[in-house]
Parts: sequence; structure tokens; C-alpha cells
Amino acid sequence: MSVVDLPNGVKHPRPKIAFFRKGAIPIANERVAEYLQQKFPEYELDVIDLTLLFEREMRPTFYFNSLQTFFSFAGDLLTQRKKAKEAFWRTRYLFQQIKKLAAERLNPAEYAFSFQMQSLFDASVPGIPHFIYTDHTNLANLSYPAFDPHDLYPPWCIELEHDIYRNAAMVFTRSHNITQSVVAEYRIAAEKVACVYAGSNAPLDNTIQLDNDDYTNQNILFVGIDWERKGGPELVAAFEHLHQRYPHAQLTIVGASPTLHLPNCQVVGRVPIHQVSEYYRKASIFCLPTKLEPFGIAFVEALAHKLPIVGTNIGAIPDFVQDGTNGYLVEPYNVPQLVEALDKLLGDADRCRRFGEEGNRQAMRRYNWEAVIERMEGHIRPLLA
Repeated sequence: MSVVDLPNGVKHPRPKIAFFRKGAIPIANERVAEYLQQKFPEYELDVIDLTLLFEREMRPTFYFNSLQTFFSFAGDLLTQRKKAKEAFWRTRYLFQQIKKLAAERLNPAEYAFSFQMQSLFDASVPGIPHFIYTDHTNLANLSYPAFDPHDLYPPWCIELEHDIYRNAAMVFTRSHNITQSVVAEYRIAAEKVACVYAGSNAPLDNTIQLDNDDYTNQNILFVGIDWERKGGPELVAAFEHLHQRYPHAQLTIVGASPTLHLPNCQVVGRVPIHQVSEYYRKASIFCLPTKLEPFGIAFVEALAHKLPIVGTNIGAIPDFVQDGTNGYLVEPYNVPQLVEALDKLLGDADRCRRFGEEGNRQAMRRYNWEAVIERMEGHIRPLLA
């Protein structure tokens, strides 16, 4: 523990923030840690990376939990209804081990508060205010039309998740639909849950220079790896219809690599994250008609790049898209609605520009990490006092 100098040469331990995360990826794990330290400079940030601990210091826990994962979810794993990497974090055994680790490591006399990324484990310790920042709940999945209820984790998993929220001093969410889920579906008091949004992975700059011929190149951009879930087939069907009216329209697909035989369609596939901005800058419209989306950082990136958005009316997307103001909302699977929304933008560069500028203003105000952590700070400091 570091020390701080007090008057008359007295030394006093500097209290800590315990920051729990499941690895350095996604980028939000790094950004939140960085800005928490900036907003709370009087505390020392102690980053507790659970993935690294399992790899370096707790390998028996890792191996035993791998067995527990199979025993707990064997049927779903064998039928590929669940992915092993995701199920690994849902066992009773791992839940108990992380609780034990936190209790052994955190001394209330040394830590001002604890903070965890996501609601996959419970790192709370009695006597230490504990905060959670999450973009999902298990039960929120039931609101998505593409989600099969049989894929929901079993009731004992939901009950453990309920304990995570119940033991927190405050639950921070990235979107209003998750706030509503925590309150309504997990019976957590509304004053303990706050939507603080999330920051952009791309730099936010209201002077960003686009390369889209002032929104006249009619280039529609899709960014997503999961082609089916993200609504790729529906977008292709809409594009085929629109191409008859707009023969110069283009479709650019980044992330996914579907086999397509379409005129004016470029399938880029996966690219390094630092190169994705290039494709946003060359687009006039961003379209992601997804059917299931816990958050959707690509929408924030599109706002940051001044693009009008066409998205589906599910999950966090209504937070990003104000219908008729910075884009259009359509229902999942609804190709005719998708055609109508894209038609309004492809034929009106001025509208694209106006929507894009409004979206960028929203991103600057809402979706930047400094503003996100400021919102958290407004809730954390009163609870520390």
C-alpha cells in the first residue's frame, strides 16, 4: 500500500480501489480503469485481473472449473447451445471461488471501494462499498426476438446473478433497457441502479473529416462479425431491392465474411480495430439491423463518425437512435421497413448530413468515457461519505 504525506511529516496509507475485471479485453475494461483513476486520484487503483490470476497463480482453480463447466452445462455444450468460454464463468464453483478470493484479498481498512466490470461474478466484500458496471442481464435476453428461451441459463444461475446485484451499493448500466431489467426482473430498488451509458472505442471529434463525397456516395456500412445475428441477410435483401432504384449505391461489410454475389458490394471481413475508422469515414449511412444486441459499440462508433443510423428497435439501440432525428428504427426481420428507411437516406444527402451531425452531438455529450465516469462519480462519492 502506498503512503501519502500529511502535515508534520506524518505518513498515512493511501486507500485503494479494488478493480475487478475478466481480462483487459474488451477495451472498456481499460478505459474504465483509466478514467476511474483520474476521477479518484486520492485512491490507488488495484487492478485485479481474474483471467491472469487463473493463468498464473490459480491454475488448479482454472482446471477444476473447466470440469465444473462441463458437468454443469454438458447438454448445452455438446449440442453447441452454449459456448464453453461463456459457460466457464457461470458455474457455482467459480462464483464461490471469486467470492473467497475477494474476501481474502480485500481488507476494509485498506480499500475505499470495489468495482467490477460485468455481472458474471460477485466480488463484493462486507464493509466495502461495491459497484458494478454491466451491459447485460440474463433475463434481458428474453426480450430479443432472436433469442431462444431454451438458451437461458438455469434458475440457479439467475439466482446467483440476483445476489450480485443485491450485494452491490450501486449497479451502473450502459443502457436503459438493462436498467429496467435489473429493477423489474431482478427486484433491485430503482435508486440502486443508474444508466451511465458507455464511451466510444473510436476517438470522439466533432471536426472529424469524412471521405464520403459529402454523403452523396450512397455507401451503406455494416460492421459486425456475427452475420446472421446482426441482420446481414435482411440488409442484403433490402440492398438488392434498393439497387434497382439506386444503381450507384454501395454496400460495405466489415467484420463478417459472407459469400455474396452482389453488384457494388465489398466484403472486407475482419480488420484490426485501428483500421475500422477508415471504413466509417468512407460511408454515408450506417446500417445494422441486428436481432439480438447486449449493447452495440458499433452504433457509438457510427455516431462518432457523423453517420445517420438505421437500426432495430431492440435493446440499447433506441438509446442511440432517435427515430427521425439521427436515424431510423425498424423492427427486426422486417425487410420492407428496412428498405423504406434506407430509401429515405440514400436519396437525401442533406438529411444524412443533418442526422449525422445530430448523432455526433449526442455522442460527444453522452458516449465519451470521461462523461460516463463523471456520472458514476456522482453516485459513488455520496455513498463513500
